[in-house]
Amino acid sequence: FFTWHPWLYLFLVPAVGMRLWSEERRLGTMELLLTLPIATWQAILAKFLASWIFLALALALTFPIVITVNWLGDPDNGVIASGYVGSLLLAGSYLAVACMTSALTRNQVISFILSVLILLFLILCGYTPVTDLLARWASPTVVQIVASFSVMTHFDASQRGIIVFRDLLFFASVIGFALFTTGVIIRGLRAG
Repeated sequence: FFTWHPWLYLFLVPAVGMRLWSEERRLGTMELLLTLPIATWQAILAKFLASWIFLALALALTFPIVITVNWLGDPDNGVIASGYVGSLLLAGSYLAVACMTSALTRNQVISFILSVLILLFLILCGYTPVTDLLARWASPTVVQIVASFSVMTHFDASQRGIIVFRDLLFFASVIGFALFTTGVIIRGLRAG
């Protein structure tokens, strides 16, 4: 209740991340950035962390709602805190994917659409109708593997007040993989 829902993140976060690298390529400032005396991974990490801090600030601005609810009632603040942690991790993983798609193209709109499509897959692959459809022609092991890529299964636990190491590892893996892929793309642009 106190944190943003993954469907809102689906459109908000790619809108933040779509300019990270595509705007650099479109304006021609990518060459200038990549000739500075910093490593490529430092530029990627700096852009990612700056955007993630921006999203964390936007999430922190919802905190007056928590104060109001605590003043009016007696909520479980542990559930609220874990919801904020889950929302911040979800935003980070979505932002890393948006950073990756932004490095792929010069056009911000194409970056946004690619981000939304990838994130939509990451949301929908765990829903029951999708897994039921997949179970018709795939083995249960394949269905379980595909369902484990869903951000919803990992995000829902934090919404219930449970922070599981497996979920933290999942979000860290998505962030790490997307930022690593961004680095590969940018190094390819630098070499080519």
